[in-house]
Amino acid sequence: MSREQTEVRELNEGNYLIMDDAPCQITAYSTAKPGKHGSAKARIEGKGVFDEKKRSLSQPVDAKIWVPIIERKQGQVVNVEGDGVAQVMDLETYETITMNLPDGADVGNGDEIEYLEYEGQRKVV
Repeated sequence: MSREQTEVRELNEGNYLIMDDAPCQITAYSTAKPGKHGSAKARIEGKGVFDEKKRSLSQPVDAKIWVPIIERKQGQVVNVEGDGVAQVMDLETYETITMNLPDGADVGNGDEIEYLEYEGQRKVV
């Protein structure tokens, strides 16, 4: 499993975390002052890295939360198919992978790209 635990207070906007069993990037992070009988709470809003869904969560700042270890990799486009799909060769392992390209991506054969990978899911950035 490629994830680790950290305290909510360690997170910032732009960091990754697991929300609803999906890796998300934090788009907004705010904390509320401690109440009469409890600890300070953090409100976190995020966007799914691979599915683009918006999610939110509220946790005490001293709670432990799972953070995914998302790898950033380099690849070279071998072939672009007409429907926004590309064959990409990983520049480290030389493995060829089929990936969807983002809408409007100006990518051609031979171009080097960067992509994210987490537990078998991949996304061109």
